[in-house]
Amino acid sequence: MEIDARDLAIGYGGGEQLARVDLQIVGPERVALTGPNGAGKSTLLKTIAGRIAPMGGFLRVEASIAWFDQHVGILDDDATILDNYSRLNPGASAFECRSALARYAFRADAALQRVGTLSGGERLRAGLACVAAGESAPDLLILDEPTNHLDLDSVAQVEAGLNGFGGALLVVSHDEAFLEAIGIERRVALG
Repeated sequence: MEIDARDLAIGYGGGEQLARVDLQIVGPERVALTGPNGAGKSTLLKTIAGRIAPMGGFLRVEASIAWFDQHVGILDDDATILDNYSRLNPGASAFECRSALARYAFRADAALQRVGTLSGGERLRAGLACVAAGESAPDLLILDEPTNHLDLDSVAQVEAGLNGFGGALLVVSHDEAFLEAIGIERRVALG
């Protein structure tokens, strides 16, 4: 797994350039992007994830990536957590599905909840369970403000889930306790 950004210009379309960035991540490193609001942290995440094009510079991404914003758009709201896991991990047996979801506190009937009925914290946990605990877990999880609007119990469950993930993390969060709890090894300041 490798991310190599050199003199990377980030911004939106024909708009103003927000920042120029140098960032290298190799292997299962845990990195937090820091800086004031509007510095380009979320824009950098979107650029690395391939959601928006760079405005200039060099970017090489050699990694499978799972993107988690505050809405966890990877999940189908109309399906159950179990159905989402099965869809995202088509080779998993029923036992493997249930075991993976149980590690994220979705045991028994809790795995049968429709995603559209979940709280923000439950939704994030469900997304992590479906992706990070799956048979083909990504090399890199990108998380944009994952603890916004979560209660303390939900934050603790997300922390536990991320601590069980063996890949790299690239996180934007203003929650210092959360960053400490998930083992952030390096901080990269923008702005």
